[in-house]
Amino acid sequence: MTAITIAIASGKGGTGKTFISTNLFNSLQDSELNMALVDCDAEAPNDREFLKEGELQSTQAVTQKVPVIDKSKCTYCGKCDEYCNFNAIFFIGKHSIIDVLEELCHGCGACSVACEYGAISEKDELLGHVNRYRFSSGNELIEGRMEVGVHISIEIIKESIKAANKFDLVLLDSPPGTGCPFIQTVYRADYVVLVTEPTPFGLSDLKQSIEILKEMQIPCGVIINRADMGVDDVRNYLKQENIPLLMSVPFDREIAVAYSKGELITSISSEWKTKFKQLYHTIKEEFQKVKIK
Repeated sequence: MTAITIAIASGKGGTGKTFISTNLFNSLQDSELNMALVDCDAEAPNDREFLKEGELQSTQAVTQKVPVIDKSKCTYCGKCDEYCNFNAIFFIGKHSIIDVLEELCHGCGACSVACEYGAISEKDELLGHVNRYRFSSGNELIEGRMEVGVHISIEIIKESIKAANKFDLVLLDSPPGTGCPFIQTVYRADYVVLVTEPTPFGLSDLKQSIEILKEMQIPCGVIINRADMGVDDVRNYLKQENIPLLMSVPFDREIAVAYSKGELITSISSEWKTKFKQLYHTIKEEFQKVKIK
């Protein structure tokens, strides 16, 4: 089969993208797909809470280079501060004060290039880990997890997605929101599934996500979770914009109870397992339509 990467994302937290991601992965476990689910929400990964059967295969440390300033060589010219786009150099030239704010550093190396006096070297800083869990099917859950106190998840997301490069079907459980972690995840997707809810907040965040994906020229479809609550504004918007509605999930007690226990509805209900398998085929059909255009 042709390899495809599908990101499951949302403009805000709490819409149910992890519910969709884990159940989609679980419903396809008995197929012949060579498949990985990548938990890209490195700040708060929780796919493992629902996919407990996989055995840990490996853990890879993710580091970045951060500058170390040798003050005995520094002339306090301020070039490193000038070159830093992230305000990670604390510099007061007239008082000969300079330091690195490591929590703001993006590891770009610009300050090292700027320094003409050999006063800046680099050290490795631990950002987090990529954990790989393998199932009896041969499929994998790949989890990016940040270290406590780290503020930037981009490198962890990159390494997590890179770890899935040998699989034919890759599902990316995206971080919530529309910031850099979201963009870094969907940038690598062939198709994006946006999970929303039928509320004014859900519609507002959905519109933001869709506008970003349009700019990035990445096709998308939408799943409405808790679809029988709220208003019809989301459905009307999708019709107006000609965006496919891939699936509607009702507010269902059985689903809520299973989720609260860390259980997958596709393991409990054959009906829902069939629905999620159909979701995969619907996504493939919509992606093929876009490719043909």
